[in-house]
Amino acid sequence: MRTVIVLACTLAGSFAAAVEPAHEAQRHPNIVYILADDLGYGDVSCYNQNAAWQTPHLDRLATEGMRFTDAHSGSSVCTPTRYGVLTGRYAWRSRLKRGVLNGTSPHLISPERLTVAKMLQQNGYQTACIGKWHLGWDWPGTDDGSQAIDYSKPVQNGPGAIGFDYHYCHSASLDMPPYVYVEDNRVTSLPDRVTENKDSKGFWRKGDTGADFTHRDVLSNFTKRAVAYIEKRASKEPPFFLYLAFPSPHTPILPTAEFQGKSGTNAYGDFVLQTDDAIGQILEAVDNAGISQNTIVMVTSDNGCSPRADYEELSRFGHDPSSGFRGHKADIFEGGHRVPFVVRWPQRVKPGTSCDATICLTDLMRTCADVIDVSLPDHAGEDSVSFLPALQEPQTTDGVRDSIIHHSINGSFAIRQGKWKLALCPGSGGWSNPTPANARKEQLPLVQLFDLEKDLAESTNVAKDHPEVVDMLIEKLRQDVERGRSTPGRRQQNHGATPFLPKGYEQAA
Repeated sequence: MRTVIVLACTLAGSFAAAVEPAHEAQRHPNIVYILADDLGYGDVSCYNQNAAWQTPHLDRLATEGMRFTDAHSGSSVCTPTRYGVLTGRYAWRSRLKRGVLNGTSPHLISPERLTVAKMLQQNGYQTACIGKWHLGWDWPGTDDGSQAIDYSKPVQNGPGAIGFDYHYCHSASLDMPPYVYVEDNRVTSLPDRVTENKDSKGFWRKGDTGADFTHRDVLSNFTKRAVAYIEKRASKEPPFFLYLAFPSPHTPILPTAEFQGKSGTNAYGDFVLQTDDAIGQILEAVDNAGISQNTIVMVTSDNGCSPRADYEELSRFGHDPSSGFRGHKADIFEGGHRVPFVVRWPQRVKPGTSCDATICLTDLMRTCADVIDVSLPDHAGEDSVSFLPALQEPQTTDGVRDSIIHHSINGSFAIRQGKWKLALCPGSGGWSNPTPANARKEQLPLVQLFDLEKDLAESTNVAKDHPEVVDMLIEKLRQDVERGRSTPGRRQQNHGATPFLPKGYEQAA
C-alpha cells in the first residue's frame, strides 16, 4: 500500500524555534497528546493517496515529524482504548471485557492505579485533561435515593483522582447523556432542558442538557480551552502534559457552518476537516508560544472509522476511510484498530520520517517514562512498550514490540507477531460482515490466520496451512493473558477470568 506525505512549509515552526526560550532545551519536554474519535487510517491524506480530501494540518505534522504506519489502538472501540492510553494496560484485564461504558457508568480506572498523568505529575509535570472522558466517574445521587443525578454536587473519581491537576470534560461520547461539561469535578451549568436528535448522522440519545451545552459547539469549545491552557502554561515552570480527547469525527456528525460542504463529499468528510483544523489550532498555539522545539505533539485516533460515516456514500467519491484495510470500527480486522499516529518533537525527531515499527496506544506510558528517564513499578504499564528508540531511529529493531494483542467490541481476541496475525473468532468480531452471529450461522472457522506480508487485506485464512503458527500464537497469547502482563516483569492479576479462545475451539481442536 503506497502512502504519500504532503510536503508543507515549515517557516512558522522555524520562527518559533528562533524565539524559543533557552531553558526549553534543558528541561523535560512538554507533552501534548491529541486523541481523535473514530478517525480512520485513510481519513488522513498523508496516509491515503486516494483520499477525497486533504488534511493539511496533520500532513504538516507528518512533514515536521514522524509518521507511524503500523500503529494500533488497544481496542476497536472507545472506552477500552482510552483505558489503555492512560494506564499502559489492556482494558480486558479490567472489569470491562467487551463493549464500552455509557455516560453514567461508574469509574473504570482505580485511583490507586498509576497512570501516565499521575506518573508525570509525580515527576514535576502540570497535567490537564480536556475533552471526551468516557472512562466513567461517579455521579452524585439525589438524597431521596432515586436514580436521578444531583448535578449540584461534585463528581467523584474522575480525572482528578488519577493524576490530572485540571480537567474540563464531557462524560462520554457526544451521543451519550448527560450533556453537561464538568470542570474540576463540578458541572459548569445545570441542565435546563432535555434534548434528543434522531437524525442518523447527527444522532444523539435523549438526555439532560446543560444550559451552556450545544452539541455542534463542543469541538470548538474544547479546542479553545486547550489553546488557552497551552498559552497559560507555556511561559511557566514546570513542563505540562495535555491530554486532549476530541469528540470528533464520532457521531453526532455536526460540522459547523464554516466546514459544511468543504470536503466535497458528505458531512463526515466535513467533520474530518474541522477536526484537522482543530489540530492546526493546537499546533499554532504551541508554535506561537515559542515552545515547539521541546514539545512532543502526538496525534492519533481511538479506533477505526465508524460505519456511521457512510462508507457506501464515501466510496462514490473514491474515498475509503480504512484505506484498503478490511473492516472498520468495532472489528478485529485491521480497519478496526490500525490508526494514524504522527509525532512531532523537533529537538529529537527527524522531520519527514516514516516508521514501520508496530506500536500500540498503550505504549504512551512507558514511552513517557523513558523520555523523563524514570522506571515503572511492576504493577504499572503492564502492556506498555517504549517507542522512544523508534522516534530517535526509525529503522531500529531494538526495543520495539515483539507482539501485540487486538480486541474487538464483542470481546474477541487477535494476536499479531511479525507478519502473522491470528484472530480467535469466526468473522469480524464486530459490526462488519460476517458479523459474529452470521459467522456462527455459516459455521465459519473458529480461528483465522493471516499473513500480513502477502495479504494485508486479510482476505485469505491460512490457518489450515500453518497449524504450527496457530499453536505458537495461541500459546503466546495464553501466557500474556495468564501472566497479567505482556512485558517483562513480575506476574500481575487480571480482574476476573479472561477467556480468549472462541467458544467450542478447545473441543474442536
